[in-house]
Amino acid sequence: MTVSPLRKLGSSDLEVFPLSLGGNVFGWTADESQSFAVLDAYAAAGGNFLDTADSYSAWVDGNSGGESETVIGKWLAARGNRDDLVIATKVSQHPDFPGLTATNIKAAADASLQRLGTDHIDLYYTHFDKTEVPVEEIIGALDELVKAGKVRAIGASNISAARLAESLAFSDREGLARYVALQPQYNLVSRDTYEGELEAVAAREGLAAVPYYALASGFLTGKYRPGATVDSPRAAAGAGKHLDTERGQKVLAALDDIAESHRVPVATVALAWLASRPTVAAPIASARTVEQLPALLGVAELVLTQEEAARLTEASA
Repeated sequence: MTVSPLRKLGSSDLEVFPLSLGGNVFGWTADESQSFAVLDAYAAAGGNFLDTADSYSAWVDGNSGGESETVIGKWLAARGNRDDLVIATKVSQHPDFPGLTATNIKAAADASLQRLGTDHIDLYYTHFDKTEVPVEEIIGALDELVKAGKVRAIGASNISAARLAESLAFSDREGLARYVALQPQYNLVSRDTYEGELEAVAAREGLAAVPYYALASGFLTGKYRPGATVDSPRAAAGAGKHLDTERGQKVLAALDDIAESHRVPVATVALAWLASRPTVAAPIASARTVEQLPALLGVAELVLTQEEAARLTEASA
């Protein structure tokens, strides 16, 4: 009997694959046919958790935002598999729907639903918190979407521990929809972006963490090495900068040893460490090509020993 790798997402009734497939590349570095191939391969491997945002990929010349959702929507329509998937998207950064006012949240959700070609979003995140908007207004709007059946569960990304705690307390006090997931930046070379107060709130309140930049923009795949030239749109963003740090070098050395002992790619080990951390349900990673997927999907099968996890934790301290 095969044990299902699906994990419960916080206090929600959603069950997700331990790797969330990042949709930031769809409509950007992966065209529609490449995106469909990656989505097909992910689903065929048992993957069910897609992560996108209404703003992906507005930063590309000629794009207006929503390209990733549109690609996913076309794929869902072509495959007829909407009910098999947990779709997560986000609000606050689309050029036409900026911010987190109640009016904007509801309008942006309708636009996302249209692009995705569905009547509900499984997990709806506030993409970047807007502290000028009271949590009461944000939670109130999200609760309306849940009550209307347009959203099943809500989450927050890029939010302070204080605002997260305030939001949860308001939800509890008023009996409104409550955040079940948190999307922080978190990986072996970026631990203080989550560990500490934010992680403490998530643990105390039963939230599932779904970390982004799980592979540090590619550094934790092991492709950045001294003297190596990497052809990647994100290389210029400084993924290779970690090579110049003692921590980066220690992390790579530990990853190399553990990957060799398990005969798996370095990226699989980096994701497995993340997946083993308290509160983490599923790291997010994206693939431009089908060939990049196996290293990511391996997280569903690789279980690190306590010693291996401790070595990585120590190397990344």
